Amino acid sequence: MDKKYWVPALERAQEVLKLLAEQPSKLKLTDLSTATHINKSTMFSLLHTMEALNWVVKEKGDTYALGAMFGLLGNAYFTGMSLVKVFTEKAEPYVARIGETLQLAKLEEGDIVYLAKKEASLHVRLISEPGMRLPAYATAMGKMLLAQLPDDRVQALYAGGAFEAFTPHTVRSCDELLAQLHEVRRTGLAIDREEIVQGFCCVAAPVRGRGGEVSAAVSTTMPMHQWAVKQGLAAEAIRQFAL
Repeated sequence: MDKKYWVPALERAQEVLKLLAEQPSKLKLTDLSTATHINKSTMFSLLHTMEALNWVVKEKGDTYALGAMFGLLGNAYFTGMSLVKVFTEKAEPYVARIGETLQLAKLEEGDIVYLAKKEASLHVRLISEPGMRLPAYATAMGKMLLAQLPDDRVQALYAGGAFEAFTPHTVRSCDELLAQLHEVRRTGLAIDREEIVQGFCCVAAPVRGRGGEVSAAVSTTMPMHQWAVKQGLAAEAIRQFAL
């Protein structure tokens, strides 16, 4: 990107905002200054300005969190996306049919970003929320989206990177991941068996644009004891929902 018209203050502000998104209500001015290598005087000015704009809020104990403006902007961003609109309009009957939660996500580098979620009326609530990121290799939707890439692109995404083990079932190597992606391409479905959360299984299908390109993925998630009963129904329903 041409940095001729780059605004360094905005770049510094983004560094701060990303830290606050990752560690809400935990970081003070000094912590932010140390983490970003921005001197305290400049950090004070940044925080003071962002607080006035409702970008951040100063809490008890002098820690900072994201402000209400990001809730407003985030809602506008996700609501305005056509994929989210279609998902929201179509999800209800499929949630009722499967009796489990449905989710929509897209791929950003090596992560998936959740775009929308329609929950079933269950006592167990999933941790995923719109805007949340998770490593693609450990999720069904992530594997579905990674399967659309050539193997060398997948290898480049995870070159030199350790595969964090969220559970004993999480993929541990790029070779293991590639083998799973080949199976995803063969079957047209991706399955996560307790890889991101112990005790839960997820099945995902691709969402295609008008030209046939895969733009996102949808999934349904359920406890393993429900998967043993519903896996056929879930796979069929999620395929139909994705069309």
